[in-house]
Amino acid sequence: MEQQTETGIYLFCGIQTTDKTNFGDIDLEGSQYGTFTIHYRDAAMVAAEVPMKIYHPNKENLMMHQQVMSQVMEQNDTVIPISFGNIFHSKEDVEVLLENLYPQFEALFPKIKGKMELGLKVIGKKDWLDKRVNKHPEVEEMAKTVQGKSEAAGYYDRIRLGGAAQEIFTRLQEEVKVNIFAPLEENAEAAKINDPLSETMLLNASFLIDRDNESAFDGLVNDVHEKWKAYTDFNYSGPWPAYNFINIRLTVEET
Repeated sequence: MEQQTETGIYLFCGIQTTDKTNFGDIDLEGSQYGTFTIHYRDAAMVAAEVPMKIYHPNKENLMMHQQVMSQVMEQNDTVIPISFGNIFHSKEDVEVLLENLYPQFEALFPKIKGKMELGLKVIGKKDWLDKRVNKHPEVEEMAKTVQGKSEAAGYYDRIRLGGAAQEIFTRLQEEVKVNIFAPLEENAEAAKINDPLSETMLLNASFLIDRDNESAFDGLVNDVHEKWKAYTDFNYSGPWPAYNFINIRLTVEET
């Protein structure tokens, strides 16, 4: 007799709707599953019934999760993102969860209705960064003191040189904050600076904007890019649900 695989309810996001709907099928680790909604009052969870297991956040699974939310965003203008990998035992468990979360959802819905998140990463070009750091008088002077010294004799000088270079890089980040982040922040509903993801990243920012303002905001980003394209690379992404502006984070342990 073939053993039956236990199934669970995988969650993608919360939305504001009373309509039962689906957002197409998903391809999860080689198998197809349908999406559907689970409801409480005017709130719903977008979900799929899948094998009950831990799903690893590899590239394919993360893309699947994001593609569903992108599809949802095309049909619904009030989307509360849920992080990857949340799977619950039953629809009844999700209904209880949704009832418990409803006061938070009810407060969030008017704040994020018609809003989207856009991301901007600004990465300094290596030649420009090296030039800005190495041509600084303080660094030049320290570099001269290190030259010609033995490894042991120059040890503390090298530590000081590294500290001086980091301080200059921090100043560059502040320069980018003033000249790139601040003008865009003025034209967003909200904005946030996140931790850099690499040593050459000068800015990792998220912006919450009205959907109706997307084209105008894109134009502002293009204008700023024109001024900085000789020195930096821009990674402009979205639209996304408001990941960086919502504090709800579900974990399996909460069930």
